[in-house]
Amino acid sequence: MGLIDFFKISAPSVEKVSADKIRSRYNYWKNTSFWASFVAYCCYYFCRTAISVLKQPLIDEKVLSVDTLAIIGFAISISYAVGKFLNGFIADYANIKRFMAVGLFFTALINLLYGYILDINIFSTAITSVFLIALWALNGIFQSMGAPTGVISISRWYPQSQRASYFSLFSSSPYVGRFLAALVISQSAIYFGWHFGFISASLVAFVGVLIILVFVHDNPESKGLPTIQELSGEDIKTRANTKQIQKLQKSVLLHPGMWVIAIFSAFVYIVQGGISSWGILFLQKQKAFNLEQASIIIPLAESFGLVGTLFAGWLSDKIFKGNRFIPFISCGIIAVMTLLLFLYTKGDLWLNIAYIAVFSLVMGVLYFVVAGKMAIDIVPRESIGAALGIVGISSYIAVGIQEIISGRLIQINEIANKSTISNYDFMPVAMFWLVSCVICVLVPVLFWKTLKRPIRLKDIEE
Repeated sequence: MGLIDFFKISAPSVEKVSADKIRSRYNYWKNTSFWASFVAYCCYYFCRTAISVLKQPLIDEKVLSVDTLAIIGFAISISYAVGKFLNGFIADYANIKRFMAVGLFFTALINLLYGYILDINIFSTAITSVFLIALWALNGIFQSMGAPTGVISISRWYPQSQRASYFSLFSSSPYVGRFLAALVISQSAIYFGWHFGFISASLVAFVGVLIILVFVHDNPESKGLPTIQELSGEDIKTRANTKQIQKLQKSVLLHPGMWVIAIFSAFVYIVQGGISSWGILFLQKQKAFNLEQASIIIPLAESFGLVGTLFAGWLSDKIFKGNRFIPFISCGIIAVMTLLLFLYTKGDLWLNIAYIAVFSLVMGVLYFVVAGKMAIDIVPRESIGAALGIVGISSYIAVGIQEIISGRLIQINEIANKSTISNYDFMPVAMFWLVSCVICVLVPVLFWKTLKRPIRLKDIEE
């Protein structure tokens, strides 16, 4: 079996489920596939979050410098961006079980290697740095195989009327993943040393691989069920063939609304990436929290983004009767204000949690409204992977740029002292994050009308 055949979407099963069991089997397989994908994508975040949690001990023990960590962050962001763009298009045609499992397996393996390589440090500093940068960039390629498969799984197993709800729920998995990852990794580092932080992340991810292989299923037809259109009563004529999928993907690529979403998402990822990647170090160096406290503040507070993501659909549909502009602009103002308070005031542990919790909650609403619900309104089921690819490449190129700019602003503002422990002035980088937050709110407001023009299969020529 060649590589293309291995990843090819599953063919319909020869054995069909009997009519009296179709509904029960469908409900079981769609739910297990969804929740297994949810858990698996949380596991992906263990292998992406490890280096952010462990920055302070890596810097203080002179294992890696701020500049090297910034370059590593840039490398994974760019490789993730390219990978998400390519894998978004590929995943529309792929076996999602195999695609997701392979990505998680190799990202787990890379984290395992990282823990051992950094610990034994058998190479010269220059060779080690180059190798670690390249290895973490490769991690980004494998990381990018997670999100498209999870979302496409929803599109294959759930009808149009339920996609938004389950997409909203799946969109909360990064918040859950980051919170659990920071908790497990920081505790592993505190009790067993920072190198075990990487190892613990890899062990969790290997468990995730097993969950995918057992519980994720490619599509209803591969299990002997009718198509999702037949199961849900949707018009079968709305199904697209390969040629139509290609035309839909091209239409997505050329739609101005998708690029408004991409630019919005880029600046969201700059500010959220800055807080996620450097926030723990910021709290330790700028606000004098220890590793355990800092590792609680950021992930716990960011987990409120889950509430915002789940709350957004109800807020838009029930309270504002489908008017998404009002909740967007209201939450945008709150996001800017709470980020300002977090970056430029002191406060104790609970006050800092409150600042980032509210910030994360409203950012969850913002992201779901624009990059979630409005993106779904624009894009048909058959080209969701392409849309994710476009948004993904812009977002993670932005994250990569953020890593370099943030790292440079932190490094060049190192405060000279006689201690062996380095200290930094974070105020310049804080302004960079704050301005990015303002821009991410303004872009959709200025181009709101372009977000309301959908692409429909019936508009694509045969």
